[in-house]
Amino acid sequence: MHELTLFSRTGCCLCEGLESRLRALDLVGLSITLTVIDIDAPGTPQDLLARYDLEVPVLALDGCDLPRVSPRLTGEGLLNWLQRCLSTAL
Repeated sequence: MHELTLFSRTGCCLCEGLESRLRALDLVGLSITLTVIDIDAPGTPQDLLARYDLEVPVLALDGCDLPRVSPRLTGEGLLNWLQRCLSTAL
């Protein structure tokens, strides 16, 4: 199983839109689990806030940051993008 992490913040329309589009995909079929980390949440390590403060939303696959995904990608386009990221990560 691969771990896809979305670093986001509450109230960010880009973050919330990406999370919604990701949750609509069959990530289990790609052997991916999705974890969402709100960088502003109490208890979130300060290094994450410092690293991603002006960059969210950021996706990381198995701990490695991925290139920024276009907010226009939906459905099959987003699924194809994820599959390409998986194939280059292997």
